[in-house]
Amino acid sequence: MRRIFGYFLNGLLIIAPFTITVWIVVAIIDWLNDMFDLGYPGLGILLMVVLLTLVGFLGSSFLVKPFIILTERVFHKVPLVGIVYSSIRDLFDAFVGDNQKFNKPVMVKMSEDSDNYKFGFVTQEVLETINVDDKVAVYFPHSYNFSGELFLVPSRNVTYLNIPSSDVMKFIVSGGVSRL
Repeated sequence: MRRIFGYFLNGLLIIAPFTITVWIVVAIIDWLNDMFDLGYPGLGILLMVVLLTLVGFLGSSFLVKPFIILTERVFHKVPLVGIVYSSIRDLFDAFVGDNQKFNKPVMVKMSEDSDNYKFGFVTQEVLETINVDDKVAVYFPHSYNFSGELFLVPSRNVTYLNIPSSDVMKFIVSGGVSRL
């Protein structure tokens, strides 16, 4: 009976990650396709890709930039909307575009009298606006979650890693299970 249960668990470990991944991908594709339901599978996604590319092209035009800046100013002035918009905008800027923030993976010694380290990402190396000279801002993502914490840590405790940021993020989010 113990051997059969072991086979069951082994089968679960093989099938579950594959099945859940396929389910999530299919759900996202269905959701995107349903946004522009044109009667043909995949046409909605194609239309969305073309539309996003067109908006990106127009958004980089010098004629449209003033309109975007004006719209952002209005959003920032509206209570609650400004907080939500700027948070979402900063999050997207952190992962996509020219201002990516999670591109400096580090290993941080958590205290002087300990050999405990955490992996994170330097988000700001200079903190002049809050009058802090010898510290850097390091974001520590949580494992199995889409959250994290920001710490200001002494620069001397920060060791920059020569590892791709995506590998470090995967290692952190997996709780250290995936390989670096």
